[in-house]
Amino acid sequence: MSTMQEVAAKAGVSKATVSRVLSGKGYASQETKDQVFKAIEEAGYRPNLLARNLATSKSMCIGLVVTNTLYNGHYFSELISQAAKKLDANGRQLILVDGKNSAGEEQDAIQFLHDLRCDGIIIYPRFLSVDEMDLLIDKYKKPVMVVNRKLRKHQSHCIYCDHKGSSFNATQALIERGHQDIAFITGSMDSPTAIERLSGYRDALTASGLQVKDSLIVQGKWSPASGAAAVATLLASGQEFSALLASNDEMAIGAMKQLNDAGIAVPAQVSVIGFDNIPTAPFLIPALSSVKDPVSDMISEVINQIIAMLDGGYLSEQNQFSSDLILRDSVTDGPYKVVQ
Repeated sequence: MSTMQEVAAKAGVSKATVSRVLSGKGYASQETKDQVFKAIEEAGYRPNLLARNLATSKSMCIGLVVTNTLYNGHYFSELISQAAKKLDANGRQLILVDGKNSAGEEQDAIQFLHDLRCDGIIIYPRFLSVDEMDLLIDKYKKPVMVVNRKLRKHQSHCIYCDHKGSSFNATQALIERGHQDIAFITGSMDSPTAIERLSGYRDALTASGLQVKDSLIVQGKWSPASGAAAVATLLASGQEFSALLASNDEMAIGAMKQLNDAGIAVPAQVSVIGFDNIPTAPFLIPALSSVKDPVSDMISEVINQIIAMLDGGYLSEQNQFSSDLILRDSVTDGPYKVVQ
């Protein structure tokens, strides 16, 4: 690998001049710049990125912390892919770091990105509390944005989806279609999203004057296998239900498979709704009804906010996004449907 000294010799300038051209600081004529860049191309020189970051205080990189247990599934695939594309379009690179399995390890991941001198940091937290994230924003001078959590102190530094409201609406839609005995498969209950979706389900039943039956609530772990296991638990309990809401599409798919294996037709006997609207949802038999979260719009807005902070712009206060319920063939009228 060529060195800066070799580039300087090839271009017929000093090492200090090469450094000035690369950093953009100080004067260099266009002729000198052309000579330096030509020498760089011929020599195959690649600047030391860490050294450049130290010299310019800019890395042109944005860090993203996501816990490894969240990597699987379409939701996070879309989030990470959209973040990389959006940053690339703005001349920046994405650095993805694993938040692992605790609040302390999430903090370590954030510190690691800060030590790399990332220009900004995006956090998709699972274990850090709202108060801890507010403190982190106070601690770091670089822009920090939080995805999928509503902060108290730094509300302009977060973008989040109304998971409670979307779950309420999905449950309400089933009630309006004549369902009263509605089962619910939660996600892992160490997830704030899972907690909010369960809360929305409970509130919708209560608002409609229906009893919340704990026997109809079964914990899942976001996977198809856990959705199938949850339905097996429900069926073994003997508790009747005409509809089922699963906290993500993967569990809904597992649930439909288990219902089918038990000879229970979807939706004739049990209507099913999931969350995330994965690409395969419309192609299942029956096509899966699902709640679509605006993942791409959310991460796009997060990056817009990061770039606005870097450029000295103003932060938006419009930080809550809503979901859309997409009803497909997996939902039909229930036994309490009022015919008008």
